[in-house]
Amino acid sequence: MTSTTVGFALAEADRERLDRLVQYFGDGNRSAYLRASMKVMEGVMLADEFRNLQAYGQRKLAEKGFIVEDVPRLVRSALKGDGT
Repeated sequence: MTSTTVGFALAEADRERLDRLVQYFGDGNRSAYLRASMKVMEGVMLADEFRNLQAYGQRKLAEKGFIVEDVPRLVRSALKGDGT
């Protein structure tokens, strides 16, 4: 694996916290900690995106006079091609 060194600025007040997290999640290895943190933060990002998509879908449903509970019926109808 090719590696690149990336620098970050950290407030001195956060150093002890970082060291604790690195020890716990990365076994003292900052690179391992960062990789683990990136996986977690990607999950948080995806959850945010899904929540935004869900809210968008609910707005669109409401604009057409439907509620979430109507979705299964609407999907069945669309799959049948009956246009209701």
